[in-house]
Amino acid sequence: MLGRLLPLALFPALSLAYSFNFESTPKECDDLSISITGSGSPPYNLLIIPFGPSPLPNNVEARKIVQQSFNGTSTSFELKYPQNSQFVAVLSDSSGFGSGGTSGVVTVLSGGGSSCYSGTTVTSPPWVYSLVPNSLTQCMGTRIWWDPAADLQGTPFFQGVIPGGQSFSVPVPTNNLTTVAEQGIGFTWTPSVRAGTTVILLGGDNRGPGTGGSSTYIVNFGDNSCLNDQSPSSTPGSPAGGSYPTSTSGAGTSGGGSSGHSTDVGAIVGGVIGGVVGAIAIALLILFFIRRRRFHQTEKGRPVDLLHENDGSNDNLPQFYRPEPFVVPEPSAPSTVGGAAPETSAATDTRPSFDQRNSHYSTLTAEQPAQSLRSSTPDQSQSASTSAYMRKSPAPPSFRPVNIVQHEDAGPGADMSDQEPETIELPPAYTNIRSNAAPPPPPDDEVAAS
Repeated sequence: MLGRLLPLALFPALSLAYSFNFESTPKECDDLSISITGSGSPPYNLLIIPFGPSPLPNNVEARKIVQQSFNGTSTSFELKYPQNSQFVAVLSDSSGFGSGGTSGVVTVLSGGGSSCYSGTTVTSPPWVYSLVPNSLTQCMGTRIWWDPAADLQGTPFFQGVIPGGQSFSVPVPTNNLTTVAEQGIGFTWTPSVRAGTTVILLGGDNRGPGTGGSSTYIVNFGDNSCLNDQSPSSTPGSPAGGSYPTSTSGAGTSGGGSSGHSTDVGAIVGGVIGGVVGAIAIALLILFFIRRRRFHQTEKGRPVDLLHENDGSNDNLPQFYRPEPFVVPEPSAPSTVGGAAPETSAATDTRPSFDQRNSHYSTLTAEQPAQSLRSSTPDQSQSASTSAYMRKSPAPPSFRPVNIVQHEDAGPGADMSDQEPETIELPPAYTNIRSNAAPPPPPDDEVAAS
């Protein structure tokens, strides 16, 4: 049992032994340089595989699959790809295909011009392969076949390339190839690749990989009967190649190769700072709602003071409730001629209380009996024989009744039974004052006698 597990344990270690980095930015018709990191087993083989549609007019495909072999720790070659095109790079050594890692999708930027390729000539591989059905499904058989009359040298082989992930070799049963009418010669392959993975299927022969062309597929959903821990996927780690552009704007990605994992310190620090700031903001928001809730609860529980009184007050009315004294207007004194003067009506006077406590109006009514005012001249019978004059005396003033009502607020009123009656003193009205008239003249007989 231990003998079976040991090769599986050593497989990741071997695949993580070395990787590669792009030393220059991939540009149109410029030299592309790569370097080896780690310890591999030369010779090395770098494979450049076109990805996606051609950016040239009329979809002319001028790109070819490039194979660059070298023994040192670096290499450089001219990249004959048009700008805005894309490719995937795979590095291998003597230990197996893709052992040095697979890059993500790389975008070619503008460079030294288009003189290194033909924009009107379509390139094609020496031979091609086909799939039935023309798709890949997880754990379901797919027939790969080719025309036996094609320009094929030796026994064909096939390889699977997952951009930014693991690359693998497709096993070909050389002793169990079958011929099917209208399909040529081929075999059935069950892909143990997880659904949703992008796979570039590459064909080759004795001349090298890529002589049979390449096609891109996305694995469909199927059963899980063929999957295990060693099943290739698109996200086993960081893609190989280091930093390189992945869009036409020059934005790039940073990968440490499939042989290791790089740590982005800036992203970690930014994430920590963002998390702390977010936690502080949430705490402040919670504190704000708690204080707001307590404030509203305090306001609801506070009693309403209709009298606007403060603790420790002397129960005085506020300044704007203080009553103003009412001044009785000047009396009017009508006069009469001849007969008796009219009676003086009862005068009702109402004075407000000047006490600073909650006061009720008090009323003082003074009634004066009607008194007849006589003239200072003699009676009419006496003045019939005389030519004496009659003087007019002022009639007593009359007071019109005035009622003063003070309105009270909604507060509790004072108990009237507990208050003593209030007395207001008024000056005399001087209605009984008579003028000092001259004595009447003596009779005529007395004058004659004298």
